[in-house]
Amino acid sequence: QVQLVESGGGLVQPGGSLRLSCAASGDIRSINAMGWYRQAPGKERELVADISRGLRANYADSVKGRFTISRDNAKNTVYLQMNSLKPEDTAVYYCQAYIATLSVPSDLYWGQGTQVTVSS
Repeated sequence: QVQLVESGGGLVQPGGSLRLSCAASGDIRSINAMGWYRQAPGKERELVADISRGLRANYADSVKGRFTISRDNAKNTVYLQMNSLKPEDTAVYYCQAYIATLSVPSDLYWGQGTQVTVSS
């Protein structure tokens, strides 16, 4: 079994910062792309940022220049540094990863989500 466990969400004032972490554990052979998605109330889930195993990053236009995605392949962990947060960044943030196990060449896994609330 593979698990993705997120941490680091919370309440922050506009202009503040938060750092999300997502650690993968279980019967992992390798991890390919990893990413962060978010879903605000009444809206569809959307891509925030993703990063390849080779550390090539891709960002949604709405977060470019404010958010930074990174990963530590040795720790099977992906991070999202969020700066200059705005109220419209309020959402549940989900970690996603394409993971190969000993029994499955590649499959898509999701974390349980962590709430980020930006409010004064």
